[in-house]
Amino acid sequence: MISNEALWALGRGTGITALVMLTVSMVLGVLTRSGRPMLGLPRFGVLSVHQFASLAATALIALHVTTLVIDPYAQLDLVDVIIPFGGSYEWLWVGLGTLALDLMIVLVVTALLRHRLGHRTFRVVHWAAYALWPIALAHGMGSGTDAGTVWMIAIDIACIALVVSAIALRLRADFTEFSDNRKVALR
Repeated sequence: MISNEALWALGRGTGITALVMLTVSMVLGVLTRSGRPMLGLPRFGVLSVHQFASLAATALIALHVTTLVIDPYAQLDLVDVIIPFGGSYEWLWVGLGTLALDLMIVLVVTALLRHRLGHRTFRVVHWAAYALWPIALAHGMGSGTDAGTVWMIAIDIACIALVVSAIALRLRADFTEFSDNRKVALR
């Protein structure tokens, strides 16, 4: 039997690691749109790492939620996990986590159905990742016993810096969309 302390540590650790993996996924997802090789990887390699980071974040979030539901110290029940802002325990911060979980589920389902939905629908729904990441970040910044510690603030700042840098690069006028590259190559 796993002790309550082990469950609490596993719940915290998987949440923090999931935030880091969501950050990696977000950055690579933004940068892969350029169609350029990065870090010595061709575009398909960057896309594969993005997909792996997304899958790892999803698995970590599933473990995070499961351990916190079965951990008596966390005081979470199924309402906290299913209905955003429906629980009584830290309703705002847990509600943000539930909202992030719901968005993650939508992203995973559309990723699995990508070929049935079509490229345009997939891309439109995939824009939810731009909402998922800051909601998950806010959840982590406001909940848990590690929120506000120096090392957790450093992780949050590093994650913010990486995502803001990637988005700033994406918004530059000279950022080339992959689809634009493909159109040029077809001419």
